[in-house]
Amino acid sequence: MTLHLLVPAPFDAISGGYIYDRRMVDGLRALGESVEVVELPGRHPAPDEAAEAGARAAVQALPADARIIVDGLGLPAFLPLAQELTARRAVALIHHPTALEHGADDATRTVLKAKERALFAACARLVCTSPLTARRVAEDFGIEPLRIGVVEPGTDDAPRAAGSGGPGCAILSVGTLVPRKGHDVLLRALGRLTDLEWTLTIAGDDRRDATHAQTLRALAEELGIAQRVTFAGEVAGDALEALYHHADLFALATRWEGYGMAAAEAMARGLPLAITAGGAIAEVVVQGSAIVSPVDDAMSLSKGMRRPIFDADLRAEMAAAAWQGGQRLPRWTDRAQAFRAELDKAFA
Repeated sequence: MTLHLLVPAPFDAISGGYIYDRRMVDGLRALGESVEVVELPGRHPAPDEAAEAGARAAVQALPADARIIVDGLGLPAFLPLAQELTARRAVALIHHPTALEHGADDATRTVLKAKERALFAACARLVCTSPLTARRVAEDFGIEPLRIGVVEPGTDDAPRAAGSGGPGCAILSVGTLVPRKGHDVLLRALGRLTDLEWTLTIAGDDRRDATHAQTLRALAEELGIAQRVTFAGEVAGDALEALYHHADLFALATRWEGYGMAAAEAMARGLPLAITAGGAIAEVVVQGSAIVSPVDDAMSLSKGMRRPIFDADLRAEMAAAAWQGGQRLPRWTDRAQAFRAELDKAFA
């Protein structure tokens, strides 16, 4: 029987969630599974009429014996189909509950939480991408822990980062320009450190929330650091590898991460980190590798970043801890097998 992954379009989007989905599809196919990707139209996760109509059409077009996996970003659009998801023993892939997404108003989050509570209960099994997300799904949405599995993202073998070679500290932040990623907090933190020599490159899609992206550029101007900050836009492949390889410090002031794939990629390359404890990301980094500050606390993050920016010896110590921890992270080579084991629990 064929696995059908239902996911909001476009499937080639650059984000941690979509990278995870693509790696799972490739890995499952390599294991001999038949996998079809169904791209869903419309607006997600707060669905519009096009999203709900697309969800209905997608399910109706599937054969009766199809094994359905719904990416959590698109799951709220399936609320009118909850009973059918139950009958078909659908699996939900939860990177993080959309009700926890920052940037949405309280009313939107309340509606999303009610939808997700009903849909999580309707699915035969939930596969989460971190233990923290699994705990939140159980505690906040009332789902029995035995119905929840965890398959963390993997990393690829990668060369150790060489750094910029100076002068100063080259800081890299990787993440879509949306409020949840906290780039505004990072900019405010660095705005307090203009007495130090540093540059910041932000690699992330600036089209998903163009208004927020423009606000970030205006903030950099307001803080007087625009000449130090490069908004690189969406970067992938060799270009992204080059950014990691020539960085001296990875920074992400995220408000919430279902896992923290960019931080894991930085660790896998031996980069020291400066992060905020938003969601699971603080559980990914290892002791000694990172400066960890509270969420939304630009002053704390600024104080934490000051020494590693100017102290190359400290960065080297943190880099050694990151490299050692990064070599112990899960690899993509076994992730699909773990994911298939979770699917077997639902479809057996």
